[in-house]
Amino acid sequence: MTMTDHLTGYHDVQERIAKAAASVGRPADTVTLVAVSKTHGEEAILPVIEAGQRVFGENKVQESQGKWPALKERFPDIELRLIGPLQSNKTADAVALFDVIESVDREKIAREIGKEMKKQGRAPRLYVQVNTGEEPQKAGIMPTEAVAFVERCRAEHGLSIEGLMCIPPAEENPGPHFALLRKLAGEAGVEKLSMGMSGDFEAAVEMGATSVRVGSAIFGARDYGADPAR
Repeated sequence: MTMTDHLTGYHDVQERIAKAAASVGRPADTVTLVAVSKTHGEEAILPVIEAGQRVFGENKVQESQGKWPALKERFPDIELRLIGPLQSNKTADAVALFDVIESVDREKIAREIGKEMKKQGRAPRLYVQVNTGEEPQKAGIMPTEAVAFVERCRAEHGLSIEGLMCIPPAEENPGPHFALLRKLAGEAGVEKLSMGMSGDFEAAVEMGATSVRVGSAIFGARDYGADPAR
């Protein structure tokens, strides 16, 4: 895709978010667009930044370290979100680089994030990832354990959890998964819902998403293989 294609995709996604929000009586600015820039270099990202986009999502810590520090230095108001699984040996790097970590998905990671936040004096905003489809190959807390896990994150690890995130099974209607995440958020006392990707973000907006993670609809299709967090 060309730079023009990226900008066309970006503006199209913005318009679709606004229409979906308006259809349920929500202002468009209640939904944050997270532009998923994984596998894309500066030449693809920069035009979108210059068009006004400031929130970006990445799947891998190491890839992000290679391209984002320089961009964040040039554009200090950029917000960078980790939306892929976090390995415990990358926790220090993730806390140092990301403004938001959306994939808090197990006890060990919660503990390590808590330690690194104290050590570094940084406080990235945190989301708990919920495996709403209970898929064995996918990261995330089981729905039945999600509320208790959020409470443990607060009580035992000193973490302030601001929201929940999910990636519904690719072959299923996402609506019930979005509804489940919204219900769990209410029970856990969190306000933010990160749900919806390129194929279903309008439905997510209509069901209360406060942020949607959109990659291919902006930057073009990639060969994701088994990676579901597109």
